[in-house]
Amino acid sequence: MSEQNASASNAGPAGEPAPTRFRPTAVAAVSLDTIGDAIGVQVPGASAAVSVTGISLNSRTVEQGDLYVALPGASRHGADFVSQAVGRGAVAVLTDDAGARLLALSADTAEASVPVLVVDGPRNVVGPLSAMIYQSQPAGGRTPHLYGVTGTNGKTTTTYFINALLRALGQQTGLIGTIEILAGGEPVPSLLTTPESPDLHGLLALMRERGLDAASMEVSSHAVSFQRVDGVLFDVAGFTNLTQDHLDLHGTMEDYFATKAELFTPSRARSAVVTVDDEWGRRLAATARIPVTTLSMTPGGAPTDWTVTSTSARGLGTDFSLQGPDGVTLNVHTGLPGAFNVANAALATVMVLASGMDATTVQAALDHRDPFTVAVPGRMQLVSEEPAAVVDFAHNTDALARALEAVRSPLPGSRVIVVFGATGQRDQGKRPAMGAVAAKMADIVIVTDDDPHDEDPAAIRADVLAGARSEREQESPECVIEEVYPRDAAIRRAVELAGPADTILVAGRGHEVWQEVKGVNLALDDRVELRNALTARGFTVLRDDRIES
Repeated sequence: MSEQNASASNAGPAGEPAPTRFRPTAVAAVSLDTIGDAIGVQVPGASAAVSVTGISLNSRTVEQGDLYVALPGASRHGADFVSQAVGRGAVAVLTDDAGARLLALSADTAEASVPVLVVDGPRNVVGPLSAMIYQSQPAGGRTPHLYGVTGTNGKTTTTYFINALLRALGQQTGLIGTIEILAGGEPVPSLLTTPESPDLHGLLALMRERGLDAASMEVSSHAVSFQRVDGVLFDVAGFTNLTQDHLDLHGTMEDYFATKAELFTPSRARSAVVTVDDEWGRRLAATARIPVTTLSMTPGGAPTDWTVTSTSARGLGTDFSLQGPDGVTLNVHTGLPGAFNVANAALATVMVLASGMDATTVQAALDHRDPFTVAVPGRMQLVSEEPAAVVDFAHNTDALARALEAVRSPLPGSRVIVVFGATGQRDQGKRPAMGAVAAKMADIVIVTDDDPHDEDPAAIRADVLAGARSEREQESPECVIEEVYPRDAAIRRAVELAGPADTILVAGRGHEVWQEVKGVNLALDDRVELRNALTARGFTVLRDDRIES
């Protein structure tokens, strides 16, 4: 799934579904004059009285009464799509100097029929304008309690855990993230980890209109960099960890950290819970400009507000204790495997506590509803038990290492078979590192394609294979390495090699159902391919009504 700044392209890869807009049913009209005042632009004459009832960055989602914001994109300027936006009902356009020049050169009468506001850096004002138009977080008004989770790994599972715990506490909840959006109705698949700001503010206003009590939300570094969360104030922000990823955008880990740290400022969040088990978490806790509650998975280390203690395995999952201030201890269980899911469950619990929830009430919900055994699509998702077959979103070095560690069976003679690739047009430095981790921690490594985008898939595989083969030569001579493509063939190969006692990990894409190759989206769901391959070999797969095969 792409997190690139493609908002102004107005057309995704071929095969991509049309975007879904979430808006409240009732929006009080805002005059264009009021909008002009808010952004420092004088609106002349009769245009000042134009009524605006919505805002959109995408001509395909414009509705009657919208302000269409035409931004520069990777290949096209949003101004190229003004006629489509006006045709769908846009009553005004906000753009930059480049967009205004494009409109001036156009002879389209539809484009000339609506007022055009021009500002330097229009993206800087989209978030606050969206908040104003939709009244998404009115001062003193009833609005969902908002939890935002950031970090490299664990964002999705932590938001699902928060959502499940809040529901166990009797709250009506919403969810915004990589996999889906929930706003009190049927889930809708997401196109971005964090929606663009007009969609996000419309969604928050819809949640408020529907009477939801709380919402949990993933906040990616792209969301901060591209200003998708501008104008949003989180009640509690949470931090999982920081490991190498997205350096194609940020360049350095320092810049990556600085972008994440922007969430922990007074204009974006009221309070925070920070996991301090890596150097980045400790730095964030020390420098955040909002009240911080600290959390650690390591007993006996530096003092923290909450610490995970007394972990013990139960089935695939873990029982653990959370020890907090004033001798408070909570007993928690997660049914999802791996130490990282203990960290995710602990963070979710402490974030709910940090919002003001009573510890006794939270413990009762944990005891009676077991919220942290919720299935998270594509996150350590078990497809069969013999062999153990798991699909996970692990798409960077640290996440892949954690996933491989989590699925390793203690049974003698069992092997781990991993299928994975690397994404094209992204951080190339992590490719050999991922290959090396796979060769170090798995018995059989099958390197295949992830989302190549516009890059040569063979070149991407070569980078991954170089790291895997180097590790095998130096430290892991018993590791078997194969290159198999396309991806569905690689998954079938893994199942062909597996015995009932082995474990298959298909990593990198998780819940995703499209593979982008040269601008074309090809239908591909790792879970479906894995189920079909297992069934073809006569293995028993677990029932999952959310997977269509």
